[in-house]
Amino acid sequence: MDFASTITALTPSWISVFVLLSFFAYLAIVGSVLLGKLVAGVTLPDGAQIQYTCNGLKLLILLVGLLGIGVALNLISPTVIANRGLELLSVTFLFSIVVTLLLYVAGCMSRDQSSSLKPHISGNFIHDWWFGIQLNPHFAGIDLKFFFVRAGMMGWLLINLSILAKSLQDKSLDTSMILYQLFVSFYILDYFFYEEYMTSTWDIIAERLGFMLVFGDLVWIPFTFSIQGWWLLSNKVELTTAAAIANCLVFLIGYCVFRGANKQKHIFKKNPKALIWGRPPKVIGGKLLASGYWGMARHCNYLGDLLLALSFSLPCGASSPVPYFYPIYLFILLIWRERRDEARCSEKYKEIWAEYCKFVPWRILPYVY
Repeated sequence: MDFASTITALTPSWISVFVLLSFFAYLAIVGSVLLGKLVAGVTLPDGAQIQYTCNGLKLLILLVGLLGIGVALNLISPTVIANRGLELLSVTFLFSIVVTLLLYVAGCMSRDQSSSLKPHISGNFIHDWWFGIQLNPHFAGIDLKFFFVRAGMMGWLLINLSILAKSLQDKSLDTSMILYQLFVSFYILDYFFYEEYMTSTWDIIAERLGFMLVFGDLVWIPFTFSIQGWWLLSNKVELTTAAAIANCLVFLIGYCVFRGANKQKHIFKKNPKALIWGRPPKVIGGKLLASGYWGMARHCNYLGDLLLALSFSLPCGASSPVPYFYPIYLFILLIWRERRDEARCSEKYKEIWAEYCKFVPWRILPYVY
């Protein structure tokens, strides 16, 4: 594709705008009325506690079902996203900029000093626009941070399903594409099955909502994380049986570590006396879990996430570094985040954190880092 063709493909159309806004409208309207488990978020610095309705799995299954009906009735093409990928990318990018500017203005105008919407303004426009002013801004009763994360994860799956439909249409479906689709689909469905765990993650409890998170959730996650699928559409990869088995093992190990670590932390926060691997938990200073995965490394869940990201790229083989952009990017991001989290925990827990670091010396990968 030459430069002129790329510019043409990136030019938004009314169809791409309609697709994007319809997706957001569905998430906002149906997500607000669909029943789900009510989960209390962590207590925020100002003492507020947000209530989250975790109905993401129902919302996703219903959406896929409705789209399936639309495809069966010839109301929508299953390849519309794959055919208009660059258009949707540019529209979503522009939408992210508009939303971020509105968030900045709303944050500057906010004077509510008694809720989690309390503004924190540094006086630097670039800083406040990029990182955000408000911790958990709401619109029409919707927690925007939780909404955008949900939109990004669902968008990722919809892009992949459209890529799958395109590969079927082109008769190019092979083992590599099947493995990639299975791994990512399972990961996303599992994410929504355990959606309540998201309410206690770093993004929700610590990051302010600015361009970094809005762009990351709406553009980076769905479009960049699906880069392997886009690559496999135009590149044939012949996987040996041994390579396919090894790929499955990387995925399974990554999933066990990622989900196991997050589940242990979530259960511990609800019941500090719950058994970990059949034994009473080791707790440092009465606050920090040092058993199970959290006794192996201080951020063992990051290791699981990195192995999962690697498993999404391995079906693409080793002929190009392009499909490995996601795990490389994630590695850099998590190292940066781990450092920030360490600083935050050190300030929050002080000597308890120092004791925990002595008991668990490894940051992410035991005996290595």
